[in-house]
This record gives sequence, structure tokens and C-alpha cells, in this order.
Amino acid sequence: MHRPEPCEHIDKKTTMLIFLKLAVRNLFRNKRRTFIAGSAIGLGLAALIFSDALIIGMERNMIASATESFLGEGQIHHQGFRESQAVEKTVNNEADLIGRLERHPAVDHYAPRIMAFAMITSPANMASVSMVGIEPELERHLSQIDEAIIEGEYFAEDEMRNIVIGRKLAELLEVNLGSRVVLTTSQAHSGDLAQEMFRVSGIFKFNIRQMDRGMVFVQLPRAQRMLALEDQVHEIALSFTDKNFARIEKNEFWKDFSTDGNEAVSWTVLLPEVVMAFEYSDFFTYIIGLILFGVVALGIVNTLFMSLHERMFEFGVLRAVGTRPWAMGRLVLFEAAALAGLSIILGIILGFLVTLIVAGTGIDYTGIEFSGVTFRELLYPVMELQQFIEYPLAVFIFTMLVSLYPAVFAVKISPAKAMRRSF
Repeated sequence: MHRPEPCEHIDKKTTMLIFLKLAVRNLFRNKRRTFIAGSAIGLGLAALIFSDALIIGMERNMIASATESFLGEGQIHHQGFRESQAVEKTVNNEADLIGRLERHPAVDHYAPRIMAFAMITSPANMASVSMVGIEPELERHLSQIDEAIIEGEYFAEDEMRNIVIGRKLAELLEVNLGSRVVLTTSQAHSGDLAQEMFRVSGIFKFNIRQMDRGMVFVQLPRAQRMLALEDQVHEIALSFTDKNFARIEKNEFWKDFSTDGNEAVSWTVLLPEVVMAFEYSDFFTYIIGLILFGVVALGIVNTLFMSLHERMFEFGVLRAVGTRPWAMGRLVLFEAAALAGLSIILGIILGFLVTLIVAGTGIDYTGIEFSGVTFRELLYPVMELQQFIEYPLAVFIFTMLVSLYPAVFAVKISPAKAMRRSF
């Protein structure tokens, strides 16, 4: 009678499927331990995904609060104006500069401004403020002054004596819409005092103390007349078609427009504390990652060694019947991969759901100041595809690296000692 010869060769794919089935089966021998370890790793991964989404949302919120409210994404001044705020240091060759800005494809909007220190007086009180002269229609596309008006209206083109002030300043001066106030400032070059009476036509609220308490807006021609500057300006604020344009390192735009004694700078130069805060945020993400990987290491090592201890006799029998040592180690690695896979699925689901819920409701940080920037809108986490690829992949790789230790231990198991269940 012919007896079939035993199969000497099993293809690699079949072998891997067998090992994977064994790994999953062994993993669920103790469901409670697997659930605890998988939950710990999954929760850590979900926390990492949510933290990253929250930091991205915070960065965007801070940039928008800083640049869209008034600052702009970039500014052009006379060199030295930012340090001295001297009223005689006006932008050189303004007409030619504006023509170049209008032709530049990256520039979305621009707004010329006059900036000067002034004293504002009402019948009840007085205060020192920053007087800002603006062109209302150009400013409307660059800043949010018109959107921040809570009483009254934005400037009327035919009324040059209107003034828009902040809510806290109005309370300090004890004035309302239609009240008369007097601005006093020093003229350029001569230093003579100039005074003008204005009518409060609008009251704004940015939820930024420095603006609500210490800034007033008048129309550009009136400010130029008070400072005896004719058609000159102190600042040209910029916004770009690409919101990331101002953050590009080695951007030639700033060099090209820093000519004729002028200085062009992005918001990253104007607000270095915000850039530093972003660096701290990245560091915070690394800390969360380290904590997660620490949990992964402890969970994997503990789970695999406990599983080894419970199956020590089985491992001894396998070795005794001729199973190669490296096969024992590979089985442990497959168990680690199965645990990592289950944990990653759980972490991705939890991270997605939590981030999605918070992205729908938002977190109310309005009015809170951080690194010189006041949050003006709700904070929404931002989900990106890389969060659900890079972080789970990093968890899987780290899990496999950590599992090498119990795998090496399984390879070195002595059959005699193992069958006596000696650990």
C-alpha cells in the first residue's frame, strides 16, 4: 500500500497565517489581560491623536486671532519705525511700493495706516491711546474692525470726524455713541501739538484688552492732517492668498520689499513669542508620545511575559518535539503584532470619535491670553490624515521593538526547565 510522503515544505504565506491564528488565539486565552493592555495602548494612541489635532487647531486659532483681527500676515515700515515708533519715519516711495504690491501674485490685500501715540479726552476722563489712521474700505478686507463693531457703525466715507473706539475705553471715558472727544497728538518733524474734535460713531469689542482699552481708529486723511504728514503712511499691512506664505522660511518676498530704506517682515517676526509657543506645543506632543510609548512598553512586556509564564509547559513540549527556537520567538512576535493591531484599531476609533465630537462643539477659550495672543473664537481640533497614519505606525514599530525582549527570552527557553514549569 502506497503511503503519501509527509509534506516537507509549507509556503511562507501559509506559515504566516498559521502563526497569526495561533497568536490571536493565544492572545484571547486571557481576555481580561488582553483588554486591559489593549485599552491602555489604545487610549494612549487616542490621546496622542487628539492632542495633535488640538495643537493644530490652537495654532490656527492663534494665527487667525493675531493676524486677521488687525495685525495682518505681514507689514512694511520704514526701517527703525517698529523700535522707535517715531512719527517722522514714514514708508519711502509709497506709491511705487503699492504698485508693486498690486502686481504681486501672492498679495491678496493691503492696507496703509498711520500710527501715533495720542491723548484722548472726554468731559469725564482722559487716557493715552494709539491713534490709527485707516482707509475703511481697504481695511475691511484685511482686518476685522468692521466685524468687531458692537454699537454704532463702521466709518461713513463722507464724515472725516468720526472715531471708532473700544468698549473698555468708552467705559473709562464715560462716553456713548454721538459723544464728542478730543484727540491730542504731536506733529511730525516740528513736534507741535495738534488737536481735533471727533464724534464717537462706533464702539468695537475684540476681547483683546490692549485694543479695547488702548486703541482708536480714525480715517487716514484726518490722521495725516493731524500729524502734518501729507500723503505719507507709517505702515502697510498685508494679507496673502496662501495662509502659509508668511511662514515659508527663506521667502524672497521679504527681501524684495525691504528696499529704499523700508523693512518688510512677516507676522513670525512681529510675534516671536507665538512662534516660540508653537515650538513648546511640539515639545508637548513629544512628551505625550514618550508617555504613550512608555505605556506601550510596559503593557507589551507585561502581557507577553504573563502569557509565556502561563504556557511554559506548552513551550517546553514544543521544544522537546523539535520545534526550532526561532519559531518560538516568531510566535511571540506575532502575538505582539496582534496585540498592537487590536490596540491601534481601538485607538484610531476612539481618537476619531473624540476629535470629531470636540470639533463639532469646540472649546471655549475666548478671552484667554496665551503668548501675547488673545483667543477670539472657539478652539476646534483639526484632524489630518497623517495623524491616523504616522502615530499608529509609530506605535506598531515601537511595539515590535519592545517585543524583541520577550521573544529572545522564548528562544532561550530550556525544554527540561520549561516542562517542569520552572520560570
